[in-house]
Amino acid sequence: MNDAELKALVSLLDDEDAKIVSHVEEKILSLGTTIIPFLEEEWESNFNPMVQRRIEELIHTLQYELLKERIHEWYESPEQDLLTGMWLVATYQYPDIELIKLRQDLEQLYYETWLEFKPDLYPFDQVKVINSVLFNKLKFGANTKNFHSPGNSMINVVLETRKGNPITLCILYMLVAQKLKLPVHGVNLPNLFVLTYKDPKHTQFYINAFNKGLIFSKQDIENYINELHLPHQESFFEPCTSLEIIRRVFRNLIMSFDKMGEHAKAEEVKELLLIIADGADLGV
Repeated sequence: MNDAELKALVSLLDDEDAKIVSHVEEKILSLGTTIIPFLEEEWESNFNPMVQRRIEELIHTLQYELLKERIHEWYESPEQDLLTGMWLVATYQYPDIELIKLRQDLEQLYYETWLEFKPDLYPFDQVKVINSVLFNKLKFGANTKNFHSPGNSMINVVLETRKGNPITLCILYMLVAQKLKLPVHGVNLPNLFVLTYKDPKHTQFYINAFNKGLIFSKQDIENYINELHLPHQESFFEPCTSLEIIRRVFRNLIMSFDKMGEHAKAEEVKELLLIIADGADLGV
């Protein structure tokens, strides 16, 4: 379809006949995601609130379908790159954000840390350097005021505001640490996400990025599990995969939207989570 035909089609969105509007919407959706830029232009030039709302809904539907395809591709990819997974999560709310921008922002965090880092330091001291840069110099920290904000699960928002929840802060910390060639990985604890420094040459220990990089031990985790009256599981002490991390981010996002009363968004994110479910326990 040429631009004139598309314009004529969009103009029918204000028709009083619901059947005509429904038919027009189906036709527009059938054209796929390549039509999004045209719809965005039409939204800007149209001053009819009802037509604007219908265009917004069409754009969201097309972007949502594209996101589902991308998440499926990520799930099927052998590497399941963590930053790419976090970018996909963020594009649910911020569809225009670019992965290359996130990589550049992360590269800047790495560079700031690298300037003060010395590879020959003992593991505890290596962690203290990262803590100093991320939490003191760059002022990253826990978003305790708006703990349930959906933005806490969006890596672009956390990079911008420097505030996040346990898992997003841990993800940024881990990505920086791994670029520094440190054996730092995520650990899926109940109600809390932490990191572990695991290297055969040294005693394994843990890091709480939500508490400014506090270092703690396996015994501390055992005490925590006992306080929760939960049976011990190996997964509470060992590194988890990127897939498990992205699943948990999605679960956090579902809970955030529900607490904010945005139940339609919560249901859409549940659908996204199901794409990467693979029979996993998806309880929030």
